[in-house]
Amino acid sequence: MNFLEKVKILQNYYNAGNFLKVIEGCKVLDKKFPKNSFVLNLSGMAFQGLNKHQKAIALFELALKADNFNIAAMNNLANSLKHTEQFERADQIFKKILKINPNYINAYNNYANLKTEVNDVEGAIKLYKEAILIAKKSKIDPSNFLTHLAVSLQSMNMKEELIEVINEILNINQDNINAHKILSAFYKYSPEDKKTIDHINHMEKIFQKNNLSDDQKGLIAFALGKAYDDIKNFPLAFKFLSIGNNFYKKIYKSNVSEEIKIMNNTIKLFENIDLNKAHKAHSNKKIIFICGMPRSGTTLTEQIIASHKRVYGAGEPTFLTNIIYENFIIDGKFDKQKLIEHQNTFKNDIYNKYFDKLSLYNIDKDIITDKAPFNFQWIGFIKIFFPNSKIIHCRRNAEDNCLSIYKNNFASSKMNWSYDQKDISNYYNNYSELMKFWNNKIENFIYTIDYEKVVSNKEYEIKKLLNFCELEWDDSCLNHHKSNKTPIRSVSISQARQPIYKSSVNSREGYKKYLREMYENLN
Repeated sequence: MNFLEKVKILQNYYNAGNFLKVIEGCKVLDKKFPKNSFVLNLSGMAFQGLNKHQKAIALFELALKADNFNIAAMNNLANSLKHTEQFERADQIFKKILKINPNYINAYNNYANLKTEVNDVEGAIKLYKEAILIAKKSKIDPSNFLTHLAVSLQSMNMKEELIEVINEILNINQDNINAHKILSAFYKYSPEDKKTIDHINHMEKIFQKNNLSDDQKGLIAFALGKAYDDIKNFPLAFKFLSIGNNFYKKIYKSNVSEEIKIMNNTIKLFENIDLNKAHKAHSNKKIIFICGMPRSGTTLTEQIIASHKRVYGAGEPTFLTNIIYENFIIDGKFDKQKLIEHQNTFKNDIYNKYFDKLSLYNIDKDIITDKAPFNFQWIGFIKIFFPNSKIIHCRRNAEDNCLSIYKNNFASSKMNWSYDQKDISNYYNNYSELMKFWNNKIENFIYTIDYEKVVSNKEYEIKKLLNFCELEWDDSCLNHHKSNKTPIRSVSISQARQPIYKSSVNSREGYKKYLREMYENLN
């Protein structure tokens, strides 16, 4: 068997997702054909597939040593750098690729993904549009690029252009599931609105198809669940939400035990740590950390605060979580000694690393919001390393909150626990215990805002919120839904772009008989 035949077999393994076989085969080929740029790149792609980006980076760099102009390896290297939050270097490589080959379509798409990651959605939109033009000239199906463009337009609330793009996707394939999922978030379904009822009927026909993958079935089921929830047909809404969750539960292994273990270990770590001993080294830049359970009102709260003229909304960066894992967690266990060392060093490495990662964001304000919900796990670290920050804890009725999680599918692998009723309630119970711990230890450092109170008395609650953040009143905060200043990339996009409304309070009532397992397990 010659070299090309062996490579073809490995490519087939790669396409089938058998990354370990690819790695083994590349090792054998590397001995026979050392420093072969193609083999090194393929091996790196397999490590990418296993989410081992540091190893992938090393292999892509070797591939580029062997061949300086291997654009595929450059593109893959930039992607892995993006995944490891080395944004500046990734940005430089994407620019280099497009200088060498202005028609390299994959680089446009991946560079746009990087722009999205650093909150430059307008830059991402331009790049997606370039990719679409190249695809059309090259007679390549542009649907994938159009879908990414649609998501970006949605995040910026560019409704008219969004509908144009969705229609373009559906003209290519009227059953495109991603397009229908985006439309389901955009529409407010009503029995009196023929257009939305026709859309439900169309999605039902798609759902009945036999050639759909589990992922596609799950996606269209969640879209149908949302549609029937809108028209308050709770039996059908639950039927499809249950189907969607079961498909995703099959695809993604639950990580609830690992997440609960981290929360429990966090309490043990900080039990005897003096949280009043804050690090003295920090700048005047202030971060407002907005955290809490997913679907507890974090997006709404960020939109309110980020509408203020003095504030930049950074969305949901994963920086803090990644920095903590890199510096303080080994095999799921905290290194207490390292925390004490960092607490007592002259230089505040944690603070500096966080702001280094923000370097590509176009920030022109000294006050920044970070609304990564899971930062509630790291409140002790925030107290030590970000002493001039503010923490806002968003809280919502437990049953409404857990139902809202069950009603949505999430892109984050950190939320693989969100497809099972018992997992959701177990996660919520442990989150609740951790918040009690923080409030007992550093009560005055945390401002808790209740979703139900904001909904019932918005102006009063917004004034209290801004007062805690040491911000003067700004009318824009009251009219946050009119502002497109901060992109929204969470599942809360359609709700947060509306005026504050009360219909999601007590949303649990229609589902109580279907979610007994979840509700009875809540503490």
